Amino acid sequence: MLGGVEYPGLAERTGGFKHGAPHTVTIGAGGARVVFLRSAGPDDPDSALWVLDCDTGAERQVADGPITSYATDREAGVAAFTRAGELFRADLVAGTLTAIPTPGPVYDPRPSPSGRDIGYVDDPGGSASLRVAGPDGDRLLAGEPGAAWREHGGTISWGMAGEQAGAFGRTRGWWWSPEGGQILAVRTAKAASLHLLDIDDGWVDVHWDRETYPYLAQVRWESGGPLITVLRRMQQHGLVLSVDPRTGETQVHAELADARWVEPVPGTPRHLPDGRVLVGGELAHDGFDARCLFADGSLLTPPGFYVNRVAGTLPRDAGPAGAPDLVVEGSLGDPALREVFRVRTALIGSGPEVTRIAGLTGRSGVVVGGDLLVAGDQVWRGTELVATLRSFAAELPYRPEPVLERVTDRRLPAAVLYPSGFVSGSRLPVLLTLGAGPGHQQVGTDAAAWQERQWFADAGFAVVSVDPRGTPGVAPSFEKAVHRRLGDVMLADLADALQTLLGKHPDLDLTRVSVRGHGLGGWLAALAVLRRPDDFHRAAARRPVLDWADLPAPIAERYLGDRTDAADVYAHHSLLTAGTSPSILLIGADLPGCPSARSATLAEELAFLCSHSSEVTRR
Repeated sequence: MLGGVEYPGLAERTGGFKHGAPHTVTIGAGGARVVFLRSAGPDDPDSALWVLDCDTGAERQVADGPITSYATDREAGVAAFTRAGELFRADLVAGTLTAIPTPGPVYDPRPSPSGRDIGYVDDPGGSASLRVAGPDGDRLLAGEPGAAWREHGGTISWGMAGEQAGAFGRTRGWWWSPEGGQILAVRTAKAASLHLLDIDDGWVDVHWDRETYPYLAQVRWESGGPLITVLRRMQQHGLVLSVDPRTGETQVHAELADARWVEPVPGTPRHLPDGRVLVGGELAHDGFDARCLFADGSLLTPPGFYVNRVAGTLPRDAGPAGAPDLVVEGSLGDPALREVFRVRTALIGSGPEVTRIAGLTGRSGVVVGGDLLVAGDQVWRGTELVATLRSFAAELPYRPEPVLERVTDRRLPAAVLYPSGFVSGSRLPVLLTLGAGPGHQQVGTDAAAWQERQWFADAGFAVVSVDPRGTPGVAPSFEKAVHRRLGDVMLADLADALQTLLGKHPDLDLTRVSVRGHGLGGWLAALAVLRRPDDFHRAAARRPVLDWADLPAPIAERYLGDRTDAADVYAHHSLLTAGTSPSILLIGADLPGCPSARSATLAEELAFLCSHSSEVTRR
């Protein structure tokens, strides 16, 4: 608390401290222009559209908010966005704004590469269709309203990502061709299919074995033909395919395989300027245990480098035009440090070459275009800081100083955060934070991620965060050791980590351990108390997953295997059959025998967790 009052931004679990900061950045005109969204301040979530002229350093507002997203043409000279379902076209050079009439509400508008036309989706909640608005009017490009009977009662939609796409990080359902003469679109019915639509009528199907590879995990079309990644249902095998934009025929560029599951790398696959195809994959043999990048099969990254995301390419000083450097977010040695690196794409005799870009972290999402790199609010050209985008965000109220550790023989990343001004010598109850659970790192150096944890620490807890096996960022084998035994492995690691931390932090009182998390983190928090009550004594679970059968199939089967032949595994991981306890507060969920609340403030959650400390003290 600040002055005894709960800080308002802490209750906004989606990053209220970022209101007023620039975000959703696009670089255009070869690096001459930066487009972004920004609100007026910490109390204003409605973002407006802004443009920075990199030559003059001047910012100007192009359109008022609320604007939640936008898209631009190839040069970022035209932007399209919606407000209350109405379509707008912004000329980012002239600074003019035009409302475009459409037959109905608009979703996901995107200008063509030339900026002449704007494609969009209508009726996203029903039988979505793809339409194109331009100087010649508004017309239907693809759609089948009223044709659900063809798919045995299912809804047919065009241009939507589909229910399964989010499990693979794919948020889009259609893409312009680089020349603007075609659109690649997802048709979603009982399953997802891909189709190449000619703007001047006519279309072809994209051909691959959709029965064997039903999941469309990744799509990219920036140069040449489209590149897609498709996966088997159990996600243990996948193909990177190039698509012939004339015929829809596909060619295999790479195979992805893992005995547990394949984990595609965001930002890949992509064409390099010299025609090679960049693919993200993993090496797990001959002493390798790494998440790597390959160009036509040649390794570009060293074994100790963990690749999180490929942001783009930058020209290499004195290098050939066809062999730029990749800009990659990743970690080198310490998983808590997510940094930004340049990776050489030209093959050299000395092996992979990776260079850290000093002072930059990948936590805020790096954007690359032309010869510019934007990290947070800083705009860089090489080693020169070109501009700093103005930020109206509130200053972070705390300056947390977590003590980072690697603990147990598995070298689990861990951190301990004490109350501000704490002096060693008094025993503190422990609060173990799990965040969103499996698939999300908790231990890092981003100060914004520790604000809520510092608030709990100042309420009297030693706040502990641990990245057990099942967490990305360390190595593929570390992340995938939980296959079909997720709960047991993660809880064992968390308990072992607490015991090991006690040797370095004797002020931790392991007789009073609370756990909190949300989503799958909430599931794990509740499971901790139910399965290991001697190690974990109280839990607050926000919107917990009660039963893995309720999750999208790609997420559930990635961790627990085939639902049809692993009923025992799913039952073992279900809270519905794990028992009950009055020491678990479920927020936004109900489980008979456990206290529950439809919603709860952080203060109410804190009161529940603190009641355990009082009970133990009175004994």
